[in-house]
Amino acid sequence: MKSRGWSIDSLVLIFSIIIVAQLLSYVVPQGQFDREPSADNPNRMQVVAGTYDPADAESKVTMAPWQFLLSLTKGFESAQEIIFLIFIVGGIIEILRETGAIDAGLHRAVARLGGRPWILIAGCLLLFSIASYTIGMGEEYVPLIPILVSMSLAMRMDAIVAMGMVWVPYGIGWACAGTNPFGVIIAQNIAGVPLMSGSGARLAMMFVFLALAFHHIYRYAMRVRKDPSQSLVADVDYTTGFESPDDDDLNGRRIGVLVVFVLGIVLFVWGSKNYGWYIAELNAVFFGIGLVGAAIGGLSAGDTSRAFIRGAAGMTAAALIVGFARTIEVVLSEGHIMDTIIHYIAQSLEGTGAEVSALGMLLVQTVCNLFIPSGSGQAYVTMPIMSPLATLTDVPQQTAVLAFQFGDGFTNMIVPTSALVMGALALGKIPYTAWVRFVGPLLIKIFALAGVFLVLSIHLGDAVGFTS
Repeated sequence: MKSRGWSIDSLVLIFSIIIVAQLLSYVVPQGQFDREPSADNPNRMQVVAGTYDPADAESKVTMAPWQFLLSLTKGFESAQEIIFLIFIVGGIIEILRETGAIDAGLHRAVARLGGRPWILIAGCLLLFSIASYTIGMGEEYVPLIPILVSMSLAMRMDAIVAMGMVWVPYGIGWACAGTNPFGVIIAQNIAGVPLMSGSGARLAMMFVFLALAFHHIYRYAMRVRKDPSQSLVADVDYTTGFESPDDDDLNGRRIGVLVVFVLGIVLFVWGSKNYGWYIAELNAVFFGIGLVGAAIGGLSAGDTSRAFIRGAAGMTAAALIVGFARTIEVVLSEGHIMDTIIHYIAQSLEGTGAEVSALGMLLVQTVCNLFIPSGSGQAYVTMPIMSPLATLTDVPQQTAVLAFQFGDGFTNMIVPTSALVMGALALGKIPYTAWVRFVGPLLIKIFALAGVFLVLSIHLGDAVGFTS
């Protein structure tokens, strides 16, 4: 996925938080925890409970008024691995799209699923959620909205059903992602847990959420088929503007490209589990996927180069947001107030239990996504605080990552600050209020189930592969 509707508003908000972080350094008491290597991962330093030590007069620091500007470079330097990953993955995905494999695969799959309503709905839920689960797709779905609206209308359903078949699995796929390099990989990197660990458990959760979504969408679709006046968009004119694409030929070359992509992902999961592969190896695997995919897809060296540069360039906004978001942690740490904030939050949660702490994390992440509709940006804003907080409240790191994913992913279905959501609704001629009326009740059920899964992950995480 290249981006999720990045806008200057996100950058303004994050830059404002950087300034606020520096201002807080002048009023929030300074102090630090002792840190030690994690027993599960010696490469990850974790806070030691009960060791918070307020700073004395001699050790207090006063940041220069312009310190936040100097910290920007340090923020980008600290996030360089993820920034490089974003550029590389963006470029490689564009190469795969240049071969026509991704778009042809999506279009052909949708067309083949168009027999009976339940097959179309179930197939789309599965298809789009898996694409989001693996590589964080979302932007690529937008052009499919008119196609699915046309198919839904032909089957006596409506545009709401079409939007539900795309955007609901998009949100579920992001929320339960196991290999998405723009979400779970970044959060696991910050939390210091093995990349892509727990993918099987996340996949199982995704299928449960999809079953809930299928029931909600299918029940509405059948109600509209029975009585068109029950449609939430019954007053919208859909007589024009919904045509099929010209080129959706899924030929042998394009199938080969898709096979190479799947094998590449499987290779990295295997290497990560058996040889401790990390971001450098992930970048290498994606480069290999791009080169082999370009060769199979018949792209020339020049076309491959231009596609890669175009895709990487399209990730500039995402990379910048990551760098700016990382600067927040740098400023808080340089002002010696990061640990103070963690200490105060932990104190407020003392005695509530790990379960309540995990649910509180979900609430925080959900609210944050309303203002920062950027998965990678939100990870760098919240996870540096949530990860040590998890240690202090006996919440497993994987549960903290899962709370981030749930809070970030599910609201992707509805968050009005996302250009992708609003753009998709515009293509489908769906009023935002109508969409909220449809998806709102589903989200209530989804978040209730998400809370159950969070609590279960605390007690059963090790049994389902949630390696710490």
